[in-house]
Amino acid sequence: MVEEQGFQRYLAHVILWIGIAIVAFPVYLAIVASTQDNAVIANGQMSLLPGGHFLETYYQTLFVGTSGSTREPVLNMMLNSLVMALLIAVGKIAISIISAYAIVYFRFPFRMAIFWIIFITLMLPVEVRIYPTYKIVADLHLLDSYAGLSLPLIASATATLLFRQFFMTVPDELLEASRIDGAGPFRFFWDTLLPLSRTNMAALFVILFILGWNQYLWPLLITTRDDMQTIQVGIRKMITTTDALTEWPVVMATALLAMLPPVFVVVVMQKLFVRGLVETEK
Repeated sequence: MVEEQGFQRYLAHVILWIGIAIVAFPVYLAIVASTQDNAVIANGQMSLLPGGHFLETYYQTLFVGTSGSTREPVLNMMLNSLVMALLIAVGKIAISIISAYAIVYFRFPFRMAIFWIIFITLMLPVEVRIYPTYKIVADLHLLDSYAGLSLPLIASATATLLFRQFFMTVPDELLEASRIDGAGPFRFFWDTLLPLSRTNMAALFVILFILGWNQYLWPLLITTRDDMQTIQVGIRKMITTTDALTEWPVVMATALLAMLPPVFVVVVMQKLFVRGLVETEK
């Protein structure tokens, strides 16, 4: 490793700290705003130092809700987002790894054609097919349900492609050894491929969990009850566009709380996430 000396070393540190400040300052403003009085923020006189309404604001946010267009407590909205994100992440991984296993290790007619059909669906995200998808969900009476929130988003061509590419790097000797030991297709998949895929599954779980947690358009369409809306939709409804005064401390507290689950997942699964992205030999 080449160590930078003199001016270049200090310049690198200065640029690094400037980048950290640019990223961290809006978060700091949100923390400060969540502890201020709403009237002070509305008048444009917010201080850059924390106020004295921390416990009051976060209690109201988590357990009471706002007095505006959405009265649902944020704790319930976070639960809805958590269930949806977990269902999407786990469902995508389960379906993708099974489909990739079938494409790589089984020989059946039109195998590659089916793979390319799955791959082409990358060009059809939920925003493109949103009207027919909504019609199907509505006809199946899945509005305002966890199934309606998650099922249309579970299919993932990206995860199928990644698992397929990984399975193609697994040595054929492992398959032959499993056959000699008398293992069938399910036993080979469960005892051999799944343990080898652990880091890949962890990396995909982090990405897919954040993707599911940040969904906004689809939950906005299919949730009509306040008790089923996600936290992303709740934040948007808290910011009023009428003459009513937006409760900015509650909005900022909600935004901060919305950051916590993705940050927690990334921190907890950081090592597996990095290994799953950089490992090439299993």
